[in-house]
Amino acid sequence: MLCSSFHISRLAIPSVCALISFLAYTSQYFFKHFEAAPLREHEIWRINIFALCIWICYYRACTVDPGCVPRDWRPQDVKQLEADRASGRQRWCRRCEAFKPPRAHHCKTCQRCIPKMDHHCPWTANCVSHFTFPHFVRFLFYAVVGMSYLETLLFERASIVWASRNLPSYLGPSVVQLGHLFILFVVNSLTVFMLFILLVRTLWSLGANTTTIESWEIERHETLLRRARHYGGYLEGPGGVRVRIKRQEFPYDIGIWSNIREGMGGSSNVLSWFWPFSRTPDRNTGLEYEVNGFEDRHVSWPPPDPDRIPLPPKDVGDSVAFTGAETSGYDVQAFNQRKAEDLRRQRAGLEIERRKRFHKRLAEDSEEDESQQSDGPDEKGSDYGEEGWRNSEGERLRDFGVDEDIEFYDEEDLPLGVLIQRRAQAALKELK
Repeated sequence: MLCSSFHISRLAIPSVCALISFLAYTSQYFFKHFEAAPLREHEIWRINIFALCIWICYYRACTVDPGCVPRDWRPQDVKQLEADRASGRQRWCRRCEAFKPPRAHHCKTCQRCIPKMDHHCPWTANCVSHFTFPHFVRFLFYAVVGMSYLETLLFERASIVWASRNLPSYLGPSVVQLGHLFILFVVNSLTVFMLFILLVRTLWSLGANTTTIESWEIERHETLLRRARHYGGYLEGPGGVRVRIKRQEFPYDIGIWSNIREGMGGSSNVLSWFWPFSRTPDRNTGLEYEVNGFEDRHVSWPPPDPDRIPLPPKDVGDSVAFTGAETSGYDVQAFNQRKAEDLRRQRAGLEIERRKRFHKRLAEDSEEDESQQSDGPDEKGSDYGEEGWRNSEGERLRDFGVDEDIEFYDEEDLPLGVLIQRRAQAALKELK
């Protein structure tokens, strides 16, 4: 049982801890016994201070709750909600059975919607979100700075060894010390190089106030714009519906200073951005965000995507029916259509229906609506559908930890109960 439940991802955090310990502490053991150039006192202090900052920030990046969407949260802008439904930009998560705030996504690992989800980091076993992003940035910063400082110390010792390479071996370091120095130098160099690239990318996203998922969405939007230029500004969605594709500006870039301040927890104190014990962003935030006003305030992000619009309901027979005096005819019809669709999927043994890749749909000559959907169970896997689209870096949504079935196929219009509740509230307002 233990072997069957074990997953290699559980080794991620212990591996990172082992790497930090190896570089921070075995290096000091090496320097202490390297007679040609032992560490000076201020160098020992710097190494251990950097190591302490790394430990604190990494611990907080791993343990701080990435947040969740309150069950009773409701969008305040009803007009925007109606526009989202009309354009296929769903704000309802069927997994959580709750409204989904702007910039939130359903994490497949955490199994809930995460506010301002950036990605699920395997090395922290936690989501990088609105609440954990500042700790994650500080961890990367201190890791890069600390290991860069260690790199200079290792390079100085390696230079001494190289300069004395012609001396007798008994006058220099032992073979064990040479091997230790070589391993430290290689491991530290590779690690700081990879973390530096990740830090630069993270700081770029911080300055632009974009998450990695939103960067993917921006590139996806550019791809849809290029496709639409060849078809008069329109692309075809499920059931043959034509969707107009027009350029939409990213709404959350509010200026580099405001972007950094918002990303680092909302504080204008620059020193707090670097302080390892800085507080986590207020738990009452993360559901609404300031916009730049380039687009109409009722227009939400991401832009319309024909391949992320729910499939149209099929015709229903008399075998499924619903009646109730408390509902309108539209509600009854919507309920019957959805129930019939669920029943049809259960009988077919399908969880989702995937749209074929764009280039495959273009190659098909059939004009039937069914030609845009898979003909049976998902035998070819998720790479078969349009959710397999990758950006220029070869990334797809699932690489960020997002539940692709939710993002592409499993979000529908508002459930019947919510529609009834909203109509009842509107009726009460009219009576008042």
